[in-house]
Amino acid sequence: MRRLFPVLLALLLTCVAVPGQARAAGEVTYDEHSLMVDGRRIVLQSAEFHYFRLPSQELWEDVLEKFKAAGFNAVSLYFSWAYHSPRPGVYDFTGVRDVDRLLRTAERAGLYVIARPGPYINAESTGGGFPAWLKTVPGRARSFEAGYREAYREWLHRINPIIARHQVTEGGPVILYNAENEYQVNTDAAYMQDIQDQARADGIEVPITTNDCCDAGSWSSTWATGPGAVQIPGVDDYPQSFECANPELWGPWGEGLTEKLRDDIPVFAAEYQAGAIDLGNAGYERCRELTGPAFMKFFYKNNLMRTGATMFSYYMGYGGTNWGWLAQPNDVYTSYDYGAAITEARQLTPKYDEFKRQGLFLQAVTPLAKTGAVPSPATSGNAALTTVARANPDTGTQFVLVRHEDRAATSTDETILDWAAPDGRHQVPVQVKGRDAHVLVAGYDLGGQRLAVSSSEIMTHAAIGGRDVAVLYGTAGSPGATVLRYASRPTVKVLEGRVRVTYDEGDLRLDYAHEGLARVLVTGGGRRPLLLLIGTDETAAEFWRAETAAGPVLVRGTELVRSATSYGDTVRLAADTKAGPVEVFTPADRLRIGQDEIRVTRTPSGSLLGATRAPGQAHLPALTGWRAHAESPEAAPGFDDSRWTAADHTTTVSPHKPKTLPVLYADDYGFHYGNVWYRGHFTATGSETRVDLNAITGLRGNYLVWLNGRYLGSAAGGVQADSGDQATPPNPDPGPGRFDIPDGLLKAGAGNVLSVLVATTGHNDDWIADDLRFKQPRGLVAASVGDTPITWRIQGTAGTDRLRGPLSTGGLYGERTGWHLPTYPDKSWNSATGTLPPGVTWQRTSFRLDLPKGQDVPVGLRFGGDPSPAYRVLIFLNGWNIGQYGADIGPQREFSLPAGLLNEHGTNTLALAITAEQPTTGPGPLGLFAYGNVRSGR
Repeated sequence: MRRLFPVLLALLLTCVAVPGQARAAGEVTYDEHSLMVDGRRIVLQSAEFHYFRLPSQELWEDVLEKFKAAGFNAVSLYFSWAYHSPRPGVYDFTGVRDVDRLLRTAERAGLYVIARPGPYINAESTGGGFPAWLKTVPGRARSFEAGYREAYREWLHRINPIIARHQVTEGGPVILYNAENEYQVNTDAAYMQDIQDQARADGIEVPITTNDCCDAGSWSSTWATGPGAVQIPGVDDYPQSFECANPELWGPWGEGLTEKLRDDIPVFAAEYQAGAIDLGNAGYERCRELTGPAFMKFFYKNNLMRTGATMFSYYMGYGGTNWGWLAQPNDVYTSYDYGAAITEARQLTPKYDEFKRQGLFLQAVTPLAKTGAVPSPATSGNAALTTVARANPDTGTQFVLVRHEDRAATSTDETILDWAAPDGRHQVPVQVKGRDAHVLVAGYDLGGQRLAVSSSEIMTHAAIGGRDVAVLYGTAGSPGATVLRYASRPTVKVLEGRVRVTYDEGDLRLDYAHEGLARVLVTGGGRRPLLLLIGTDETAAEFWRAETAAGPVLVRGTELVRSATSYGDTVRLAADTKAGPVEVFTPADRLRIGQDEIRVTRTPSGSLLGATRAPGQAHLPALTGWRAHAESPEAAPGFDDSRWTAADHTTTVSPHKPKTLPVLYADDYGFHYGNVWYRGHFTATGSETRVDLNAITGLRGNYLVWLNGRYLGSAAGGVQADSGDQATPPNPDPGPGRFDIPDGLLKAGAGNVLSVLVATTGHNDDWIADDLRFKQPRGLVAASVGDTPITWRIQGTAGTDRLRGPLSTGGLYGERTGWHLPTYPDKSWNSATGTLPPGVTWQRTSFRLDLPKGQDVPVGLRFGGDPSPAYRVLIFLNGWNIGQYGADIGPQREFSLPAGLLNEHGTNTLALAITAEQPTTGPGPLGLFAYGNVRSGR
């Protein structure tokens, strides 16, 4: 039997893996209350995930499983046109761009999908998700004008069929299709309608939505009515702003109430704030504090109850990394952690706990999917508190929000809630801390029980082993009361904690303080048994819920529960663990976590109690043996640039016309990302005294200049603010650089060479649908040496990396010749010591890893010391550009090395391309570190 067990186990697991079971084809409909799938109402609880910011397919599953475990039933997915199309007519959906696999992964995780293919997505990504080659296409972007029209249609005809075959109507996970993104100004209704027409022609059958920005302001189009209107317009709300440096702010951009844009549709919070971009370089931990659990408790519950919203998508659930040249340069740096509930390194935070408390509630208490406003109970004797009530018209279940009248209040206040509930009038105690809120329930069929009223919040409940198990919670130390209805006096046993029990005319009342975890077993009274688990916010966060073919299980004590399966007398958890107790509420007698058999005993609560092992230690090597090699041969006058592209255009489709000819815009010559080299050849008269240049790089960009091999200096490049708009003309002198020519450097009557290295940092978004902004050029935009004619050549990226895609590399010599790749032979390079000269120097080292198998050990790279404004560093891991470091880049000193890019069981190569503006010592000591370490029992 023992020999057969692994085979039988594999067969059984295949049969009962509930989260990954294929869905039958369904129909998606809606009314004024909610979405419905085959007539079943759902509360849509979604969070945003950007697959293009996590270039490791094996980690997509990890993040999406974490979404599901937090009570989300959907994921919102932008699809980035730029990520898939390196040039017109060329599209790549392989490898880390395999969105077919992405959608299958979401389905296996048990998540619906809100598909958002744009064409414009913003997402603080380069060009707002537009490929940079689109800047050279005639026709205004985000309009129905010819040129752009043909381009976006081609993108949609590539991505739509992939989305279409994964719709709910085809048995897949896609439940909504989002057209465009925050399309509010300079709009074109014909364009908006055409996106929808193309979607329908490509087989999209699910409802089409869009997301309106800025609380659906009166100045903007909502796409709720008129030409271009969508079926379910939603609204984006960011009430906390992006002031991460001041995390004590409280709703500076309003109360965050999602508008209902039409009477026949549900309220749809299409993007609700769940983090922030770090505009002030405060660091993402401050952004996480700004949008932390207190913000979530008040604003999310307030929005739920005051608007009756039943469709939520939170931005972001997991942020990820702006690897390569993915970032839009004006708002973000390498990390796109966003202060999200799941960190860039996939670690769970207190924000995740709050999402889980609310998410499991929304999925368990189904009457929430259809409610209307009703009179609310009074808060006796305390005007500081107020209530809002809603009820389900079919079941009568009531929901009451209790919060401070002044949403910015910081005091702790108590009251007696005088509640005329469906099953009778009750007085229950309520305490509300400042910047907190509670959603309480009354008149609810809690499984086989009847909950008359409770001043504890419900996290979840489930029928397990012939009884109901419910998890209730409240603020630590606050009073609580729960009243249940019975036909006759039941038997009540307080298994743990302090609970006062009374019974009167069918009402079983439990009074208690929220402390630790109280356990109350109720039997008899004409109902099946009930186990009440009454805890604090903190103890509730220790619980996980998972579904099996034999019914749900509740788990307490693991770091994560991904899924559960049942077979015979055994329940098996796919869970992340550290050393400690684990408790499982299940009718099974045996417990496995991954491949480990856990020795368990049965508790008085009827649960299984065991203990998990500590993960093995992860050994990370020191980074030593660095080798270095100077680069920038392009600066030498004798460098052969004959194979470079001649920069000789005299016209451009850009709305920004050049100050000097020829046109030197990098995009016009097919070089869109990263560093670009220029070499200008001219015959000097001898009277020239200065080099005058203008370059536009995007924020944080610069350029370096050499004349006849001598370094002249550097300058900052022009930025988005130089682009102008419909009301303001462009800056005529963006990113100026004035470089005096040293005596004797020019060769009069002979050939001279001006070499310029331009570090571009990405492309502007197109949020205002204005080509002045989006099509602002990159690279040199003007160049002169007196009045002397100059002949120019340009070189950028040497083709598209088939594995890593169009955004991974730029035009440095080392990138063009493979110095960033792990296979490059660097044995002849010198040891990395001493001062770095102006220009580019590469440093490389290799290290071996052998991380413990069956464990999740996310690894990062940490820069010691203080970053210098004198240099900027491109960081390559095994050929992947995983980040940029430097004082002018941002505050980031730690960089995630995601598994899949990182070889966890073999040799890895780190390569640094260091561009120095002046002689300087290089970056401080570098080291590896682990963000976490858990056993991952799958």
